[in-house]
Parts: sequence; structure tokens; C-alpha cells
Amino acid sequence: MTEASLALIRRLLVERYDELKRRLTRRLGSSELAGDALHDAWLRIAQVDSVGTVGNPGNYVFGVAMNAARDRQRNADSRTLSAAEVDGLLEIADGAPDPEQVARARSDLRTLEAILHELPERRREILLAARLDRMPRQEIARRFGISLRLVDLELQRAQEYCLARRGRSGG
Repeated sequence: MTEASLALIRRLLVERYDELKRRLTRRLGSSELAGDALHDAWLRIAQVDSVGTVGNPGNYVFGVAMNAARDRQRNADSRTLSAAEVDGLLEIADGAPDPEQVARARSDLRTLEAILHELPERRREILLAARLDRMPRQEIARRFGISLRLVDLELQRAQEYCLARRGRSGG
């Protein structure tokens, strides 16, 4: 087919765009896919220098658009995840503890509270200020009117007692 025939095919695509889109939409079941297929058909036809004998230019354009739609669907299918891949993505670890973990944590907390109450009051308060409140050792020393060395000694004794006591209670 000559350059004039290609121009006829291109003009036909523009002039019959709405009709072609309706036909493609009925055939493909999607107006969006039909529009995309016609766009791809326009690009394909624009890239061609010549075509063979075309008996019906309307059917030719429709065929190019159908082939473009099939190519789009094939490409989309290759990018589509399988059911197993989707299931794998949906298996997101739940960060929330299960009931057994919650019960164990509560039990551990009650045990720790009991152990802390066994400590002398000042030692317990120094430990809580340092570990729970993250208070600097200098501030703890000022608050209790003691030396830094005594703060360190009280912390060490409190931690050693808690570890030893926890070990005896099976924790």
C-alpha cells in the first residue's frame, strides 16, 4: 500500500475513533482498554512506512487495535502475581503479642515487682530512677544526698540481687 493509503488509514482512525472505541469496548469489555488499544494502534500505524494490500481499512485499524489490546493484556498477565505470590505477600507478621505472650509478660512483670519490693527502699528508688526514669547518676546522687560511688554501688547491688532472685524464681 502506498503512503497515500497509510494516510487514509490514519485519517480513518481519527475520523472513526468513537465508532472504533465503541466496537472495541463491546469486544474487550472495557472502555479504558479500548481507548488504550486505539492509542497503541495509532502509535503502531504512525511507525509503519508501508503496509501490504488492505481491502477494508476500517477492519485493518480494528485488527491493529485488537492486537494492541491482546499485547497489553498479555503484558499485564505477566506482571500479575500468582495466588501463591499474593498469599505470600499477605502473610505479614503480626507484631502484636498472642494471648500466651501477654500472660507470660504479665507474670514476669508481677515477679519483677515482687523482687523490687524485696529491695531496701533507697536501693529500689535508685534503681528505678536510673533504669526506668533514665535519670543521670549525678542527679540521683544529688537527689539522695550520696556520692556517685555510692550510687554506682547501690545500682550494682540492686541489679545483682534482681538477677540472682530472678534466677531462683525460674525467670
